[in-house]
Amino acid sequence: MNLSLGRAVATMFEQYPDVVTVRELCEMLHIGRNTAYGLVRSGAIESIRVKGQIRITKASVIKFLS
Repeated sequence: MNLSLGRAVATMFEQYPDVVTVRELCEMLHIGRNTAYGLVRSGAIESIRVKGQIRITKASVIKFLS
């Protein structure tokens, strides 16, 4: 990813915390819940489970977009 694109994406998501929920992922990417879960389930967007809930780093979302 070139540097200016990386900065642009980071600026786009600056209002979101460093670790987001699936709901926030949906807002970030303007996608539906089923699509978001599909991306997580397929491994296209890296995630972890914390007490049974899916958490996604903002860096994983930016990596997915690049």
